[in-house]
Amino acid sequence: MIHQFIFAGPKPGLPAEAFTSYWLNFHAVEFASRIKQIRQYLVSTRLPVPTNSPAPFFEGVAEIWLANDAEQLASLQSPEFLHGARMDEPRWAAFWRTFVLDTDPEVLSDYSGSHPWPEFSKLYILMKRRPGVPLAAFRDDLLTDRSGLASQHHLARHLIGFARPGLYAFGEPAFDAIEVLSFRTPEQLTKNIGSEGGSSALTAYGNYCDNKQTFQFPGQEHWVIRPGER
Repeated sequence: MIHQFIFAGPKPGLPAEAFTSYWLNFHAVEFASRIKQIRQYLVSTRLPVPTNSPAPFFEGVAEIWLANDAEQLASLQSPEFLHGARMDEPRWAAFWRTFVLDTDPEVLSDYSGSHPWPEFSKLYILMKRRPGVPLAAFRDDLLTDRSGLASQHHLARHLIGFARPGLYAFGEPAFDAIEVLSFRTPEQLTKNIGSEGGSSALTAYGNYCDNKQTFQFPGQEHWVIRPGER
């Protein structure tokens, strides 16, 4: 399964509120959800929670799940994308600043509550490994270092998405991984990252990570295509 993250912000002159409203209520429904290869789809809008290293510019992040490379290619070649979602982007988003990261997800702790899934409050953390650290060592150290975090901080779900190997074919991607910490409510997210102890435990990484290239985005989920609907 390919887990894609798309960070986006408003086109010049469009207020943040109008940007997120259009994305959720029009673009996601009328265009993105009609791409049949998309298995799951959600949009997280920015929560007013202070973070240590905020992601610049972005006001939302989409998460898209696709079955494999063939279906991803088919989605990009589909009329629903080419003549629908892609054509709609300039109406609301500064598409030239949009950041996309395709990942292979590692789920460290999965949701085990009632279904359908609730809409979680999340902290997204984009990260880059420290110069000189081999990619394999970065991945191993990150997984080892972050294991057990869910039980310590009462996370509803915890995953790390690693940049897919193909992104390294012609150089280095901007980020090597994204960590997603899911809480059941905005209050729980705020409590965990707002306290000194919680903040340091949740966002402190070992010497395998370049702290100058670590960015955080607090968001509130809005499901468009939930797990099991396709």
